[in-house]
Amino acid sequence: MKYIFVTGGVVSGLGKGIVAASLGRLLRARGLKIASQKFDPYMNIDPGTMNPMQHGEVYVTEDGAETDLDLGHYERFINQNLNKYSNLTSGKVYWRVLNKERNGDYDGQTVQIIPHVTNEIKRFIRKNAEYTKADIVITEIGGTIGDIESQPFLEAIRQFALEVGRKNCLFIHVCLVPFISGSDEYKSKPTQHSVKELQASGIHPDIIITRSESDCGENIRKKIASFCNVDEDCVIQNSTAPSLYEVPLLLHKNGLDRVVCKKFNIKGRCDLSSWKAMVKNIHSRKGKVVVGLVGKYVSLHDSYLSIVEALNHASYANHVFVEIKWIDSEKINKENVNETLKDVDSIIVPGGFGYRGIEGMILACKYARVNKVPYFGICLGMQIAVIEYARNVANIKDATSGEFDRKGSNVIDIMEDKIGKQIGGTMRLGAYPCMIANNTIMEEAYQKSLISERHRHRYEFNNLYRDTLINSGLVISGTSPDGKIVETIEVKDHPFFIGVQFHPEFKSRPNHVHPLFNMFIKKSMKG
Repeated sequence: MKYIFVTGGVVSGLGKGIVAASLGRLLRARGLKIASQKFDPYMNIDPGTMNPMQHGEVYVTEDGAETDLDLGHYERFINQNLNKYSNLTSGKVYWRVLNKERNGDYDGQTVQIIPHVTNEIKRFIRKNAEYTKADIVITEIGGTIGDIESQPFLEAIRQFALEVGRKNCLFIHVCLVPFISGSDEYKSKPTQHSVKELQASGIHPDIIITRSESDCGENIRKKIASFCNVDEDCVIQNSTAPSLYEVPLLLHKNGLDRVVCKKFNIKGRCDLSSWKAMVKNIHSRKGKVVVGLVGKYVSLHDSYLSIVEALNHASYANHVFVEIKWIDSEKINKENVNETLKDVDSIIVPGGFGYRGIEGMILACKYARVNKVPYFGICLGMQIAVIEYARNVANIKDATSGEFDRKGSNVIDIMEDKIGKQIGGTMRLGAYPCMIANNTIMEEAYQKSLISERHRHRYEFNNLYRDTLINSGLVISGTSPDGKIVETIEVKDHPFFIGVQFHPEFKSRPNHVHPLFNMFIKKSMKG
């Protein structure tokens, strides 16, 4: 088994995750089985309780792990489901180490960063390798070289390389090469200093990926190779691409997978024909669909990253551009709702937590229902649709969710097995089956009767109001196989009005569009 570690230097946000995901795609195109992994240095156990406006979305795996959003990039690029061993935080490492200490697992030893913390990190790398039985494990180290928080992870991968042998391990360092407009030139010095910092940790990069807005030039790459003691063909250019999904093609053109395979002595050709066809399709789109995304975290678009990508995937399949109109649900009221939404072709209300902005979402949902505008409610968006329908059609005027108000008619309420439990890691998480009813939008979209989708919620449809809502015309189009849990709802005589308790965006891929997003965009297209 081979191991690749991806680190980053100079500044954060360089796209280490996209580089790791792109390399995974390139190696998959050579017929290799890939396992991807992300190490995050923050002290949270997982991102599940973190504010989306600070950290971005929480990505959920099939087996229910709440993970960093970079795992979404990995799954979309390599078209492969990840698992609970695919994301590790400092918090989870220390939590495990301290629990072992309390249980007496260390036989009275003084617990230290080395070897106990580093051993736990290395154990996690091996667990992922064993679980996936991959040919190559790609691990991204979050943060930037020089950060205090990242040091235990760097020490762990340094040790790991010695244990598995350098011939079975590669270090890739992604660095910024800034352009100085005053002197009209790119500068390699930040990369040199970053590599020097990495070497001080005992790690010598095998490959350096230069990150710049455009091609920094051969002379700069030669200079980096010379000063950083790597071969010239191991300095790989990665400039800004028109689309994320073009990055694998650019890195392939610049020799990344060729160099990796040469160092690992892996033979074979790289077949990117299907990926190239998909990228060509991206550039052949015509026309435009305006989707109003009504949410409470719209100030940071990464809060809804997987939804944005799923909408893009649907736009590729339907050969049309999607323009997202970002709408802060807190700013919608009865006086401005018509003006705010008049220029959108469809409305999507994504997931979220807490009461803030809820009434604005309900107004947007009513606008979509009354004006026959395609509506797609996801998780909270489905609950909003149920509340709006209950208030304005079923005449349950105080309809609400138990999450917002315990005194009203809780048509949405907490799941019975979650009552009184702590917030972190206690939701309904991961993939669950759903039975689809006949003659519904769901059936038309999926073309099957049994599906599996990923969940992340603590509140759900309250069955005490089920008969009342059905009798008033609400369609229950998807349930758990035993019929007890309502998974999806629809509204009759509407081009597309659907709410789903799960998160379909997590299973959408650029070359395998999710059926619900595909139909949503199709119904959003005028004419």
